[in-house]
Amino acid sequence: MSHHNHKIATKLIHAGVEPDKATGAIMTPIYQTSTYVQTAPGEHKGYEYSRTQNPTREALEKALAAIENGKYGLCFGSGMAATDAVIKLLQPGDEVIVANDLYGGTYRIFTKIFSNYHIRFHFIDMSDAENIRPYINENTKIIWAETPTNPLLNIVDIAACSKIAKEHNLLLVVDNTFASPYLQNPIDQGADIVLHSATKYLGGHSDVVLGALIVKTDDLYERLAFIQNSCGAVPGPHDAWLVLRGIKTLHVRMQRHCENGEAIARWLLKHDKIEKVLWCGFENHPGHETAKKQMRGFGGMISFSLKNDTTAAAHEILKKTKLFSLAESLGGVESLIGHPATMTHASIPREERIKNGLVESLIRLSVGIEDVEDLKQDLEQALG
Repeated sequence: MSHHNHKIATKLIHAGVEPDKATGAIMTPIYQTSTYVQTAPGEHKGYEYSRTQNPTREALEKALAAIENGKYGLCFGSGMAATDAVIKLLQPGDEVIVANDLYGGTYRIFTKIFSNYHIRFHFIDMSDAENIRPYINENTKIIWAETPTNPLLNIVDIAACSKIAKEHNLLLVVDNTFASPYLQNPIDQGADIVLHSATKYLGGHSDVVLGALIVKTDDLYERLAFIQNSCGAVPGPHDAWLVLRGIKTLHVRMQRHCENGEAIARWLLKHDKIEKVLWCGFENHPGHETAKKQMRGFGGMISFSLKNDTTAAAHEILKKTKLFSLAESLGGVESLIGHPATMTHASIPREERIKNGLVESLIRLSVGIEDVEDLKQDLEQALG
């Protein structure tokens, strides 16, 4: 049955999941198999080899397509493997326009791997979509956006980017990891490809690494499925099953991430040691109106900088928190704290980071779903 017309909370529970044909099991089984027996050469039940297709992975791919309002989902071994597959749509000489404030791993694969294959990347400020136009030429193929951005929480107007992409016949890729499908569906705003590190909010329990792409056209799906199968960066069935399980509680988790995120952001704003709090729910955030238009809530990701803008001051705080665990990644049920300059974004050169606004003392929080009073107390004692 199609779940495309259901509301998001219903979709998250039911999308992609059919009772197991063999037993009626309500949960998709983990098909822990590498190959499938054929009745005669080339005659089989739609499965030949698990790199190409696996029933557990397929259930997740269907679920992802439904919850992002796309037509097809594709799963990969990590968010970076999904990113890698998209760039493999290109040829030497092609160009990509990228938001300059983005995940350090994406910056690294673009600059250190794919630029060796003569693909050019222009890193620009996308908080105003009009900034894209001067960089478009006959070699441009993709506009790559992340919104909210990591870690500065800038907002990119997806619909405005889509309008420019369509005028010039470009693909618009939106990394929707920070918002999750619960808060934002870029395909509805005109994106061609939605990317997720499903490791984060989709999995939601810090126990799986997996990447995903969602598309709405047969042509893009066929091209990406060919790359997925040919290059082979696929997840195993157990990882696919863990993400399927995570998706079922995405809405209730995100509601609490949003509530706690707002409470923490407003609390930090009043703290005398803090210079600036970055959270797109503040009315004076430059992207607030766009965020209101394209998101259902403002999420649990917050960054803040200190009046004492030094790495040492930031590191002191990171050493002292007890409930906020010092760790890379985000989107799990537990709260995490990190220092982008020395952790997730260390691969971006210092002067690039500073120029983009990623200051030395910037601390990034992934606000979890614990009791918010305990979280405030933890930050209070760490800030001293």
